[in-house]
Amino acid sequence: MRADSLIVLDFETTGLSPDMGDRAIEIGAVKLENGEIVDRFQELMNPGKRVSSFIEDYTGITNQMLADADSCENVMDRFADFISHSNLIAHNASFDKRFLDAELERITRNYSGDFSCSLLVSRRVFQDAPSHKLGQLVEFARIPSEGGFHRALYDSEMTAKVWMAMLEDIGERYNAFDLSFSQIQKLAKTPKKSVDKLLRSWGG
Repeated sequence: MRADSLIVLDFETTGLSPDMGDRAIEIGAVKLENGEIVDRFQELMNPGKRVSSFIEDYTGITNQMLADADSCENVMDRFADFISHSNLIAHNASFDKRFLDAELERITRNYSGDFSCSLLVSRRVFQDAPSHKLGQLVEFARIPSEGGFHRALYDSEMTAKVWMAMLEDIGERYNAFDLSFSQIQKLAKTPKKSVDKLLRSWGG
């Protein structure tokens, strides 16, 4: 599977941990094929409880908006169909993967693709970036942006653009194009000091 053909996803949630009872309140995702966005998924979902004023302020998602939203179970059932067999990435993937796994486990759905983290990859590809938070990477890579971070679809679209900027940077610097998803997974786990050697070995 190619590294530029996958699904980029982002959750907004009631808190930091599904193990502590937190739930998803929004899912946003884009599907990339050969580096182009070909499909999008975005839905609010009602977690069955009120969200805190902090989360309302942080995400812009209010309890009133969620009152009219479909249940987490119904939304996640549709999202499971959307991701199908695709590989998946997220920025700080450990967070999003925990919520994806927890919400799908509730409805006995799963996914067969592999997961990788654009944050870990960015620390290896964009080592000179002042920060590896999504907003800072968008600025560092000179990606045009308008809109607000901390809404799921916007964040997933920006993550997809950062992802493609990283793949293009690898291609231009190392003549390493058409990388596989498994190669990027390996890169994400490679110590920073060994990244240059690894990428040179992939170059043409």
